[in-house]
Amino acid sequence: MKYDFDEIVPRRGTGSVKWDGIRKEGVLPMWVADMDFRTAPAVIDAVVERARHGIYGYTHVPDAYYEAVIGWFGRRHGFHIEKDWILYVPGVVPALSAIIKAMTAPGDKVIIQTPVYNCFFSSIRNNGCEASENPLIYRNVSYSIDFDDLERRASDPKATLMILCNPHNPGGRVWTREELTRIGEICLRHKVFVIADEIHCELTYPGHDYTPFASISEEFLIHSATCSSPSKAFNTAGLQIANIVCADAEVRTRIDRAVNVNEVCDVNPFGVAGLVAAYGQGGEWLDQLKEYLYDNYLYLKDFFTRELPEFPVLPLEGTYLVWVDCSVLGIGSQEIEDSLLAGQNLWINAGVHYGKDGDRFIRVNIACPRKTLTEGLSRLKAGLKELAVKNSRL
Repeated sequence: MKYDFDEIVPRRGTGSVKWDGIRKEGVLPMWVADMDFRTAPAVIDAVVERARHGIYGYTHVPDAYYEAVIGWFGRRHGFHIEKDWILYVPGVVPALSAIIKAMTAPGDKVIIQTPVYNCFFSSIRNNGCEASENPLIYRNVSYSIDFDDLERRASDPKATLMILCNPHNPGGRVWTREELTRIGEICLRHKVFVIADEIHCELTYPGHDYTPFASISEEFLIHSATCSSPSKAFNTAGLQIANIVCADAEVRTRIDRAVNVNEVCDVNPFGVAGLVAAYGQGGEWLDQLKEYLYDNYLYLKDFFTRELPEFPVLPLEGTYLVWVDCSVLGIGSQEIEDSLLAGQNLWINAGVHYGKDGDRFIRVNIACPRKTLTEGLSRLKAGLKELAVKNSRL
């Protein structure tokens, strides 16, 4: 079956954070990480069928749910998961917070690789811990890991935890098996527990395969917890469903207790039905989605090469979030975001939201129909050119 990702689905006025998050006429949002595509038909059908029942009481998670998770990760990623390892939660961010609560004491340090997803910072802070930043090395318009710095940070007695973003948001890297192995070996050596945030794991592109961190070795499996959700790949964030996979029974008990202490232990019936359908019947749809997203990236890359060559676009190995180097302007990314919104009605993310190492970059969401992307790029060109003239940079 051929799916139509060119369809323009009106979202304004639906309570959408992306489209209704600002009260300004004509704004084109290319910021927060959700897509402007309808989800897989199987997911829609499952949610509609569940809705027809008309009673939406407290939800029991059935065996079919666990079977769907186990089957999907086994088939698609070669990651063997046992039913007992799975803890369901409403989202990956609540999962991260619960694991931090379970595995740290106030004052502990949590290693993160910046620039990185902004909620890592708040989850660490909210649990009384300190972020220990292992900045990624930016060279030749790409990111790599500073393993020497990571070793130093992991050797700090106060460092008890690392949050690994795999694939990496916003840098677009899909970490290789070799890179993940080096990370894991360093963390094992210094008894640093790893949280693998793998929410973008399905969205990888030609030549870049996702490797589940916990699948690399038995030791990595036992000394980590993996957070995943169908929300990014199937555009179901509003269904609020995610999973923590943790093989160590004692650690899992600690995490489960923290989930309950944080009172994020209940999920809704639509999330359960949506996940089962996505993982059970959504593979073909997802494969076509990935082709469309990658074509969008190539379209954007060609546009920048022709129209905005002074603004390097980082290779997009995974996610649908393009990271653009705006250093040539010589101004902070928040000023760029504000100027694009005020002057062009274009809403993108300032890179500084992802840590100080992200300043001078912007993040652009390309998960939209090609017509929307074309309009967004036109506005982006006008706005960046205007800023360049204003700052006498080009």
